[in-house]
Formats: sequence, C-alpha cells, structure tokens
Amino acid sequence: MAKKPGQRSSKLSVYLYIPNIIGYMRVLLNCFAFSQCLSNKILFSILYFLSFVCDAVDGWCARKFNQVSTFGAVLDMVTDRISTACLLVVLSQLYKPSLIFLSLLALDIASHWLQMYSTFLTGKTSHKDVKDSSSWLFRAYYGNRMFMAYCCVSCEVLYLILFYLVENQTQKLVDMKTASDACVLYDIEKKHKN
Repeated sequence: MAKKPGQRSSKLSVYLYIPNIIGYMRVLLNCFAFSQCLSNKILFSILYFLSFVCDAVDGWCARKFNQVSTFGAVLDMVTDRISTACLLVVLSQLYKPSLIFLSLLALDIASHWLQMYSTFLTGKTSHKDVKDSSSWLFRAYYGNRMFMAYCCVSCEVLYLILFYLVENQTQKLVDMKTASDACVLYDIEKKHKN
C-alpha cells in the first residue's frame, strides 16, 4: 500500500500530541519510581502519585486541545494497568497472605479486558460508553466523572498508604539483600585467602 503525501507527518503528529507526551512521561515516572520502591519509599510514593495525577491531566489535555486519539487511549489504559499491577505485585511481596493483592490484580486486568472487549463487540468507540448498560454500577462509575475520579483516587491512595505503612517488611527485604552481600563478600575473601 503506497503512502499518501503527508501521511508520515500526520502519523508523527499523533505520537506528539500533548496528552501522549504526558503519557510517555508517566511511563518514565513509573519506571524510575519502581526502581526506587524498596530503597526510597518517599520518592517512590511521590513519583507514583505524580504519575497518577498526570493520568487526569492527559485526559483533560486530550479534550482541551482536541487531541483525543485511539493510540492515546490505549497508552493511557496500558500505563494505568501496568502501574497498578506493579504496585499490587510489590504489595503481594510485602503482605501476607499475598493472594489478596494478586486477586485484586487479576480482577483489575480481567474486568478492564472484558469491558474493552465487550465495547468492541457492540461496536462502541469507548469502553466508557455504558449508557445502555443494565448495570447501575457501570452507569454510576463511567457516567459520573467525579464518582469515577473518587473511586480511582481512593483506590490508588489506599494502595500507597498500605505500601507506606509496611516499612518494617520493606526494610527486611533490603536487609536480606545486605545480608546476601555480606555472605558473598565473605566467600570472596575466603577464596582469596586460600
């Protein structure tokens, strides 16, 4: 299929939409945040929450600047799912029983996947279009931005609070790494003496 003149520049422009650039920044923020999660809980919490705030900002920018795109919607949802999934995996390692957090992870991914899939089956363009849904909860959640924002923020803040409160467990993981390093250093010194 031959490319039309200007097709490359218009494709590039979608990648450079303001909300998509914010989405890329969210990915970078999350990568850096999770690299620091066990060594600097405050920095992790700030970066993770900043990424979460950027989630609201990118949606606002998309509507404000008329830069709504399928690519941006997918980038946004994938970033949301991965960041929440990573935090739930970390929590599953810090709390016992871990099955609680892994179940929440499975519910989060499955519910979003099913909602997206059912949206495409019905020919809708957005998973948030639930006007004809028989579920009052879906209509309340997706039909009222304030309610949806309240639910999302409450959930993420709860996860962050749980992460922040488990300081001793996080320290134990860091101590285990330090103890492992001490054993390895002992082995190296022992080998050099022989």
